Amino acid sequence: MANGAGWGEHHVRIRPAHDGAGRAGKSAAPPPPPEMVLNRFVRLVALIERLGNALGTLAFTWATVVLLGGYSKDLSLQDDFWYATAIVFLEAARMFTRNNRMDYQLFFNTRGAFRPVGWNGLVAVLCFFDVFVILWEKDYLSDMMLLSIVIIFATGRFLSGLKLNICNPLRRATSLWSPLVAILLTAPPLYNGGIGPLTSWIVFTALLVPVLLVTISRLRFTRIVKLADSILGRKQKLWRRVFINLCMIAALGMQVYMLHLDPFMNMSLIMIVQVCALVVVSFGNFQVPAAVLRICLASLSLQHSYKDDQENLAASLEIFYWMVLGQGILYAVACMLEFFSFIPRRSLVHCGGFRGQWGVDSVNLYYAYALEKRMQEGVLAPKKISLSNFAMDSLNSNSSKNQLYGIRMMHSFLQREPTKAQLLSKLTTSTKTVARIIRMLNWTSPKDTTIRLYAAKVTAELAKDLHVVTFPGTMQLVSALLDADSRPRRRNPLLDTDDEQEERQDQFLNREDNREDAAVNQSQRQDPLQDTNNLLEETQTCSTQQPFVDKQNSYIIRCWQWMKKLCSIPKEQLSADHDLLPALAMSIIESLAWCDQENCVEINNAANLIPKIIGFTRFKHAMNTVDTEAEQKVMLKSSLKVLQRLTGIGGEIGITLRYKISKHPFLLRNLSEILKDNRSSQESRKLVTGILRNIAIDGNIRQDIGRIQLIITRLKQTFLNEENPMIANADHLSRKVAGQALAMLTTESAQNCLIVLQEPDFIKKLKHMILIHDGKYIYVAASLLRNLCLHSRHELREPDLKELSHILREVLEKIIDVEGAELEIIIGLSSLICKTIPEDFTQELEGGQIKRRFVKRLVDVLNANTEPGANCPGIRRVILEQVIYMMESNYRYADCFNEFRMTEALSVVEQTLSHAENYKFFLGDAGFMEYNTPISALVVRAKELMCRN
Repeated sequence: MANGAGWGEHHVRIRPAHDGAGRAGKSAAPPPPPEMVLNRFVRLVALIERLGNALGTLAFTWATVVLLGGYSKDLSLQDDFWYATAIVFLEAARMFTRNNRMDYQLFFNTRGAFRPVGWNGLVAVLCFFDVFVILWEKDYLSDMMLLSIVIIFATGRFLSGLKLNICNPLRRATSLWSPLVAILLTAPPLYNGGIGPLTSWIVFTALLVPVLLVTISRLRFTRIVKLADSILGRKQKLWRRVFINLCMIAALGMQVYMLHLDPFMNMSLIMIVQVCALVVVSFGNFQVPAAVLRICLASLSLQHSYKDDQENLAASLEIFYWMVLGQGILYAVACMLEFFSFIPRRSLVHCGGFRGQWGVDSVNLYYAYALEKRMQEGVLAPKKISLSNFAMDSLNSNSSKNQLYGIRMMHSFLQREPTKAQLLSKLTTSTKTVARIIRMLNWTSPKDTTIRLYAAKVTAELAKDLHVVTFPGTMQLVSALLDADSRPRRRNPLLDTDDEQEERQDQFLNREDNREDAAVNQSQRQDPLQDTNNLLEETQTCSTQQPFVDKQNSYIIRCWQWMKKLCSIPKEQLSADHDLLPALAMSIIESLAWCDQENCVEINNAANLIPKIIGFTRFKHAMNTVDTEAEQKVMLKSSLKVLQRLTGIGGEIGITLRYKISKHPFLLRNLSEILKDNRSSQESRKLVTGILRNIAIDGNIRQDIGRIQLIITRLKQTFLNEENPMIANADHLSRKVAGQALAMLTTESAQNCLIVLQEPDFIKKLKHMILIHDGKYIYVAASLLRNLCLHSRHELREPDLKELSHILREVLEKIIDVEGAELEIIIGLSSLICKTIPEDFTQELEGGQIKRRFVKRLVDVLNANTEPGANCPGIRRVILEQVIYMMESNYRYADCFNEFRMTEALSVVEQTLSHAENYKFFLGDAGFMEYNTPISALVVRAKELMCRN
């Protein structure tokens, strides 16, 4: 695991989630937490138990100080003295174990006083019944003997359920041999059984043989295990349980005929014995028997009569016994309430969004956690007990089981908005918990695989607002996730050695074996309530066949449906294809990159992180890969999304990241393969296009991309919608990004402009996009057309020039209407058209009667943009170019410009020159694509033309 040194105990920079009401400025009350009902139930149970503890402590003090201390000589040895002594010893045992939390939970805790009998309880019931039958046949049965049997079996059942390391061998031996012992105990009564001797032994043998075989199959010997696997298959555990249960039921039926009683007495006695056995095996600890003992002793003692001169003694004893009686009743009530705790617990499973058996176990752990907190703290303590606190405490514990439940609960909370906001608000003040989650990313032990997976999922959610500078080493841990499930790669035979190759191959095979075993275990895992759910569904189906039942108004049907829902467990969501550690790692990186620039610095400094991400962009995998096609697509899409985000970052760190990404020797090859392969998805190609657009900011990369003609061809096909010509509303985002990439590639690149012009009627197709008034591609097409006029003006043919003339009216009208960056693009196109076909430009301007309006618009925009912003830094430059080209083509335009005081506007420009106007655009605070001609030279040229004319 990663070293935790340096993880400071300060606030975590995480932005809490807000709901829609909060964003709208309305003070809406937050919804109640889903655990509110269970918390109230826990408070009630804890209150009753603490009241019982208080009465018990008071009774213990009263007995030791007042009764045994003051009236010890007056107490009758036949009843009061021994009753009081027994109660004192019982209370002393409770108070002694109270000092040790583990001992108290095992012996006298309300939680766990009852436990489900389960199918294994049949074995205990059969053993109890076997002993009863043996003693009955031998005439040894008496009240004390029956009480002894109850105590022995209760103690044995209790000890077998202890989950202590020292009792693991005992629990293992009890689970293994108890079915066989239960069958063997049916042998002694066979000599006097009600069935014929031969028949009895045949039935006994028929029961003994399968139980013996099942017991042998559970022995931990290799050959026996292999034999059991070959016979019973993967569901051997289910078949073993079926065999054992059938044999136990058959043995119980056989024992019924062993008793020589009349039918009525036989059935009554059997029912009493069975109920007694079920009660015994349902005890989880001694809380209920101790409560019953207190109630019985106190009730019997309150019936005693005393002499007239013993009024003080009688009053003291009555006070004592009433306290003991109240204590026993409170304990009994608390245990009864706790027995029905499954109702609020299962309700929390449904309301809290928990799924599967792990959800049930998580709620059970939370119930134990809340009850323990209530018992430790004051009943009316203001401390908040919540699911998020429990998840955080479980995560920070030293138990791997609690850590797993804690991290899974956090992941579940982050999927739902109310619990997500609550959890994020707590994590903002808990650096320790967030640091623990991040360190879990480096838990590479096989037993921690699931914890690591869910830690990656939770980190992916937290990364949206997480600043990793607070947690040094985070990016190294995230980078390590990209190596998970890595495949052996081919290496140069001059650099690779055989032992290294064999070692990697062994690791690869071991991972595949583990993956297959996990798949087998997943297929074998069954919901313990699935059979109950099926039975309920069948019963409900049968009930629908009753013709005289009104389902809507029947109270019974509604209750039955409520019970069915309560007994059911929401099905756990199956693992999706994106639940891969490398995919989660790239999701974390992408979210961190969106958060702030400091995270981008950490991403850039992470060793070998960028090459790992680019490695996943290889569309064609090796033939020996075992990844599914879905997993391949997920990894490809994840890597492309990260690269698109990293290449689109502004500022100095963005320049560094784009350089590091673009210099990778296989990047352009991988991207071109994705564009080329028809199996790649539309979204993947859109992401590739976005990456190409972002890295084309650099002039050298533009030339490198232009040398791969396939890329430009695919971009043209996408932008012109040649791939889906029959679909009118094709993915406009993909088309727009493709157009942006083409516009970026043709900027300051005559070579790329020539390649683009090889497309037949390309200018005509751009003209149609500009003339369409939906606004999706107008400015992208205008920017692309401007680059072509600037760098390939001499390559334009006569039909192309006519197409330019056709869009002049639309371009001039756009200049009058639009603002901002769109206005910069349109004026830039207008100025290049004026330079390319000046006669047509003059004719359109004069013939359309818009010359004065057009000139006034240019002067007004020039005066309005004395401080050009980063969104349109070159707007004054393109206006100056428009003015210069117009006066160079026709000197009479100078008079019109003078009329609208252009000279004064040029003086203002000269006085407010900005270095930012020398760049085409900005990403963050970094400018790109610097112009060769400074804007000051344009001002001088414009003034010169104004004065000359």
